[in-house]
Amino acid sequence: MSIASNLNTIKASLPEHVTLVAVSKTKPVSDLMQAYEAGQRIFGENKIQEMTEKWEEMPKDIQWHMIGHVQTNKVKFMAPFVSLIHGVDSLKLLQEINKQALKNNRIIDCLLQIYIAEEESKFGLDENELNELLSSKELKEMKNIRILGLMGMATFTEDQNQIKKEFTHLKSIFDSIQTLQTENCKPNTISMGMSGDYQLAIESGSTMVRIGSSIFGGR
Repeated sequence: MSIASNLNTIKASLPEHVTLVAVSKTKPVSDLMQAYEAGQRIFGENKIQEMTEKWEEMPKDIQWHMIGHVQTNKVKFMAPFVSLIHGVDSLKLLQEINKQALKNNRIIDCLLQIYIAEEESKFGLDENELNELLSSKELKEMKNIRILGLMGMATFTEDQNQIKKEFTHLKSIFDSIQTLQTENCKPNTISMGMSGDYQLAIESGSTMVRIGSSIFGGR
């Protein structure tokens, strides 16, 4: 199967309200261009340097999503162009994004990463940290970021019930912040679900899925 046909098969399986992020990390520009020519305009990368190099080389109507863990000292490199940052997991990082967005005269959209998995290695905020951040004075003062919702990664397991439980948990947290509609916080997006579990994620309420290997093949 070609990249284009993989992409079209997945797109055909997605409900209209679900956005597809094609996870293109480690893949060459030639692969991304095949997806681009098949109509894909949203790509997800997990390393800022690699994403910046691809942004420089590829058409400018692409939306670049940063889906990996972000180090504050690297934010400045993607601030001129990044479309959505998925993995914001601290107030400090949010402040740096706001600062760099201001320098570039932009408003940068962000998702707050929530820790839902049972593995120790995953990044993210817990519910208390999320609520603290959302009600903080510091957040209200940030004019150059916009929080569009939440992102979460399920435990890497074959246990579908476990994954479903974690996705449902994220959806309930998302529902609990729905009443928050401020100038810089308009939650309407839940980014959850990858190649192995995106159908389950959509059933659980996901509005954005991050799919890599099912489009581009294994790494």
